[in-house]
Amino acid sequence: MILLDIFDTTLPLTNPVLKFLLILVIILFAPIILNKIKIPHLLGLIIAGAVIGPYGINLMQRDSSIILSGTAGLLYIMFLAGLEIDLADFKKNSDKSIVFGLYTFIIPMVLGTLSGVYILGYSMPTSVLLASMFASHTLIAYPLISKLGVAKNKAVNITVGGTMITDTLALLVLAIIVGMTSGEVNAEFWIRLTVSIIIFALVVMLLFPIIGRWFFKRFDDNVSQYIFVLVMVFLGAVLAEMAGIEAIIGAFLAGLALNRLIPHTSPLMNRIEFVGNAIFIPFFLIGVGMLIDYRAFFKDLETVKVASVMIIVATSSKFIAAWLTQKTYNFSNDERRLIFGLSNAQAAATLAAVLVGYNIIIGETETGEPIRLLSESILNGTILMILFSCTIASFVAQKGAKNIALLETTAETEDDDENQEKILIPISNGDTLGELLNLGVTIKSKKNKDGLYALSIVNNNNNADTQGAADKHAKKILKKAAVTASATDNFVHQLLRYDLNIVNGITSVVKENRITDIILGLHVKKGISDSFLGNLTEGILTKCNTTTLIYKPAQPFGTIKRHIIIVPENAEKEIGFPFWIVKIWNIARNSGAKLIFYASQETLKFIKEIQIKHPIECEFEEFDNWNDFLIIARDVQKDDNLIIVLSRKDKASYNKNMIKIPTYLNNYFKDVSYILIYPMQEGVVDSLEIDLKNPTFIEPLEKLDEIGKTLAKIFKRK
Repeated sequence: MILLDIFDTTLPLTNPVLKFLLILVIILFAPIILNKIKIPHLLGLIIAGAVIGPYGINLMQRDSSIILSGTAGLLYIMFLAGLEIDLADFKKNSDKSIVFGLYTFIIPMVLGTLSGVYILGYSMPTSVLLASMFASHTLIAYPLISKLGVAKNKAVNITVGGTMITDTLALLVLAIIVGMTSGEVNAEFWIRLTVSIIIFALVVMLLFPIIGRWFFKRFDDNVSQYIFVLVMVFLGAVLAEMAGIEAIIGAFLAGLALNRLIPHTSPLMNRIEFVGNAIFIPFFLIGVGMLIDYRAFFKDLETVKVASVMIIVATSSKFIAAWLTQKTYNFSNDERRLIFGLSNAQAAATLAAVLVGYNIIIGETETGEPIRLLSESILNGTILMILFSCTIASFVAQKGAKNIALLETTAETEDDDENQEKILIPISNGDTLGELLNLGVTIKSKKNKDGLYALSIVNNNNNADTQGAADKHAKKILKKAAVTASATDNFVHQLLRYDLNIVNGITSVVKENRITDIILGLHVKKGISDSFLGNLTEGILTKCNTTTLIYKPAQPFGTIKRHIIIVPENAEKEIGFPFWIVKIWNIARNSGAKLIFYASQETLKFIKEIQIKHPIECEFEEFDNWNDFLIIARDVQKDDNLIIVLSRKDKASYNKNMIKIPTYLNNYFKDVSYILIYPMQEGVVDSLEIDLKNPTFIEPLEKLDEIGKTLAKIFKRK
């Protein structure tokens, strides 16, 4: 009895603890159960929402808490779409996004208007508003596609860009129709709407990155950074509504604005995706399910007729748009499935339009009943259309994404332990540990989840007391490295070594574990000391033929605007060239920052060939006079990262002026982040036994990623 008094079990549930528990149970078990019968987990959550909702067994009402969480989930989906988009591909394919956006807007508008007027017998304003509901769509299937690892596919990129176009146009149609019914569409209306949208877009795209960069430079607390991101998402949504357009456009633009500041491999990105996929997005899908009223099919024939027409016209028009896009750009059938699956689901903008239209009274019947711009039959038909469109979209998108993911997996060569990418990060300072690991995660192949090695070296000559303290410090810093890496969903091998000196410790670990890359850290407030440089050149570089990176992080890696890469003449002739260039490409793809290459004409020609096949945002400047190295200082800005490719003495790409680089960095680039790269070179003690004339040299490249495969082909051709 006491328990019954505490928990009110009458339906619908009102106890917040029970309600939240029920939703968590659904989020946990609905996808698991329905996946066994091949139903996508997104659809499983929608079905679960329909079952427990007011039109199902009425366990819960779609109250303000569900609406609030669902709204956050919808904005989260749009924000993630903007955040995960590849900006280089987005710019390159912007014309394709515009074409698809027009296809998926115009075709539903034409078919929807004609069917509204000639099949359903509605007035022109009602038919146009109905058609705008078909034109808009919601990226409900995006989390599913992202989970399967094909979010960066060109077809997905084009669809996401087209979504912004068609949703904006559809919502503008809604604003115009509403204005027409109230008699407000005049010159002042158009000026006000245009000016407000332009101001909104400029504020989000120009001010948000400035605010974000300022915040991330000054606050590194995990919780603060995540809350800041949420603030920016909802601020963008509010600004969009103030401008007279839907909040989802603001969330999407906020994602685009912060895209470069949140690297795809960063712990912050991992937290954003985790919380969204675990809480916010499932709440939205469950809330959508609660809207579904199966009984609408049995109320009257008019509802059945309207719902059938809406489902057929909306689905067919979206399919035609996807098919035309496929034929226009020679996409595969699976890429067409991605486009159709992403663009067919109707939810947010559609629901907003139908509710606005339903609440507009345009007259009265003889009996005094209100005549609405969109009737109750359209309202019920919209709910059923949401159910059908989300179901079709989930199945089609899942099939296309699985086929593409399977094709990519099959195309990859299986990793071989001898050639697997292994990145060693010697650590001793907790202050720079996070940035060193961040760089390691950024430059590595995205499929290599356990290729990071953290090394802490304890001096064997210590006395007992000192040895104990050193052991404790080493184990503590290794544990911190493991925790930091796990926040990015990566595993770090913890290596504790006892040796007489650091150089011996590093070189021994490199040989024993077949390390391919080394990342050495410099203190943020210190430059390159003579002792460090001596140990490096006389020790590690002569004993280890690995790609060696020396990193001084003057600011968080994600806040860097541009990476300025200075490449010596003949760098492309070195055996290590493909290996470090892959790392540079990964930096661009994972951070979104622009690359600016300074190199000789011949070297730039080589790099441009790679850029054409694998586009990233970069510029090229001809530079071959290392005597006048400091001329580059004029182009280096505060938020830039300087990457200088160096060489061991007497190798193909060596320049005698390289010896001055540490002095230049200490004197003229104190407040700038920089990375020095020493590539693998012929004639050095070679832990990987790489031979340019031997075909096995190409194998490690093919293991890395698609850029490596392109480089392998280029080298074979040469």
